[in-house]
Amino acid sequence: MLRCVYRCLIAVLLPGFLAAAAAQAEGYKTLEKAVLRDRLQQFAIGNSIRGSTIKRLFKEAGCGGERLVEQPVPDSENPNLICTLPGTGKEIIIVGAHFDKVRSGDGVIDNWSGASLLPSLFQSLNSKPRRHTFVFVGFTDEEKGYVGSSFYANSLTAEEASRVRAMVNMDTLGLGPTKVWASNSDPGLVRKIFDAAAGMKLPVGVMNVEEYGDSDGKSFQRRKIPILTLHSVTRETIGILHTSQDNSAAIKFDDYYDSYRLIAGFLASLDSD
Repeated sequence: MLRCVYRCLIAVLLPGFLAAAAAQAEGYKTLEKAVLRDRLQQFAIGNSIRGSTIKRLFKEAGCGGERLVEQPVPDSENPNLICTLPGTGKEIIIVGAHFDKVRSGDGVIDNWSGASLLPSLFQSLNSKPRRHTFVFVGFTDEEKGYVGSSFYANSLTAEEASRVRAMVNMDTLGLGPTKVWASNSDPGLVRKIFDAAAGMKLPVGVMNVEEYGDSDGKSFQRRKIPILTLHSVTRETIGILHTSQDNSAAIKFDDYYDSYRLIAGFLASLDSD
């Protein structure tokens, strides 16, 4: 009987240990589900509190001091929150998500799901030295017309913009498996995330959403910076956004966790190219 229990435990635990070991070998640390679940549940209704929470979560993830700055945004009550993971080279990868919400609903999907993932991605990539400098940005006032991302992108000098290899925009994750807005993303980055998904055996698909609106990636396209926009909506679930249905019950956590794993692995692969 004890032998059976031992074998059963091995069968349950071994896949998780192997996945964690593989992730570490690929150059990033896989966080436990409980960490992401806790951060996802810390959403608030007020945008100022949401911003303050992201700042606190960055600090808890190990991004503090000079690495974490508030960027005041004209005509906005809340700043952009910028966490920098320095690299040894000159190239930059920006990872962004807006933390503000509209009045209706709790804004868990749109876009606490993306914003609360920023500290976790920093923590995952902070496990080893990086060639690229990663800049994780929580944008303010996306819902008012991409105010925070526009100010951030426009504040980049021509020299800084030329060093940005990619801007990865996360908006509305957790409604299902990861989706790529392919028609509005850089083709090379689209290929790379599909390659990463294949290597990690994680799901990813294409869902173009230009008929429904835009997102913060637009601000970086104007600066000729390659973007990749990741989300999770389908034609069946798009109606949840900006309504009372945008709440914790709408999250499919296993899909959300898979999105986190895919994005972490994808970012690590960009750094190793």
